[in-house]
Amino acid sequence: MELVGSPLTATYAHPRSTPTKFLPAISTMASSYKNRFPYYPLPQSFSLPWMPSAYYKTAAINPTLAPFSKSSQGLTPSKMLPFVSNRTTLFTRYTPDDWYRSNLTNYKASETSRHNAERLRVDTSRMIQDKYQQTKKTQVESTKNLGERVNDIEFWKLELCRELDEMIGETNALTDMKKRLERALAETEAPLQVAQECLLHREKRMGIDLVHDDVEKQLFTEVDVIRSCQERMQRYLDKAKAQLASNRAAQHELERDLANKQAAHRIDDKCHHLRNTSDGISYYRGVERVDATISVPESWAKFTDDNILRSQSERAASAKLRDNIENLLVVTANEMWRQFNAVNVAFTNRIAETADAKSKIQTHLAKTLQEIFQIEMNIEAIRKAIRDKGPPLKVAQTRLDERTRRPNVELCRDTAQLRLVNEVHEIDETIQSLQQRLRDAEDTLQMLVRAKSVLEHDLAVKANSLFIDQEKCMGMRKTFPSTARLVGYI
Repeated sequence: MELVGSPLTATYAHPRSTPTKFLPAISTMASSYKNRFPYYPLPQSFSLPWMPSAYYKTAAINPTLAPFSKSSQGLTPSKMLPFVSNRTTLFTRYTPDDWYRSNLTNYKASETSRHNAERLRVDTSRMIQDKYQQTKKTQVESTKNLGERVNDIEFWKLELCRELDEMIGETNALTDMKKRLERALAETEAPLQVAQECLLHREKRMGIDLVHDDVEKQLFTEVDVIRSCQERMQRYLDKAKAQLASNRAAQHELERDLANKQAAHRIDDKCHHLRNTSDGISYYRGVERVDATISVPESWAKFTDDNILRSQSERAASAKLRDNIENLLVVTANEMWRQFNAVNVAFTNRIAETADAKSKIQTHLAKTLQEIFQIEMNIEAIRKAIRDKGPPLKVAQTRLDERTRRPNVELCRDTAQLRLVNEVHEIDETIQSLQQRLRDAEDTLQMLVRAKSVLEHDLAVKANSLFIDQEKCMGMRKTFPSTARLVGYI
């Protein structure tokens, strides 16, 4: 039987439920997970007062005595005092044994309550210490993990910065090489134009000098060599532009990854230095249930490693392309210079041949002119000789004509007659031979005149060829660019 006013047995294994008014109603909470209180309910011990009076019933005596009689209901207590002694006849009293047992029960209950309270205090103290150590250990581990994460990010940041610097340097070097290649390609236009103009000028040669000689062959070869060099330069220029685009793409990926790493490093470093006494810490309700991660450490490291490997691959390709362009510039410059020298040697030989031919033509022309003068003098002498034979012929014929008038027998064919006849025949033959010689001399003179005309024309042709090759062509070829210009340094 439970006595009125006896203490209840308190057990820590079954604590009382938390008062319903400890936390605000759910309808009054903010919709966001951020709150100034954690989402989990606090332990019940936080809501209990220091003295555990709530575990006890307040001992109170509430008498339920009925009035002794209906006549006493309306009386005041002072008027009922004389009837207190009569209670022994109305109610059952407790026995002394009940009183002792009640006291013993209360003592045992009090001792049990104190023992349970002591165990609860000891266990609670131990639990508080254990939880403190566990929380501290967990926080230390989290701080350590954050520190390791910061170190990992710092490592990859350094790798990205190093690779980014090298990529920027390689891109700048390739850009300079591309500019050199463009300058070298532009420098080939002048030699090509010179070679083409030389071919056009040499088309203005005249007569027999319009020949497909070694100079023309070398000029055609020079045009082919320059165009071949231009095609190779243009092909490598396109490769350089494509490689620059790839370098910039890899550089962009590195810069974006580095920017992300810097932001993550700033955030994780801030988290790493947060302490329980730091400013700005707060409750964020439900944040642990939000999983916004999109990678794991392996894929995270592989992403940056792939970016670095891609950048290294592009850098290697860029460096190889720069070496190829450098070799191409040297090879093309040597080819063009070698062909330029070959054309110049052919021009020099051809100019020497033409000058020698011109000199010989001038010599022959001088001799021809001298011979023409001599043959003209000879013709004049023949004509004078023919004229000189006229008077002797007239004398002989006159004599013969006069002797035909001799009378009768005096027309004797004497020695004088025979001699005069022979004289006339000799003079006629002499005139005939002189006239034949005059005709021969005149024919020879015509032949010499024609030879003179041919030599003069050929001399003009050679002079024109010399002017074209020596003055125009070789004059233009003096402006051939230097090796430094052909390799793009200037």
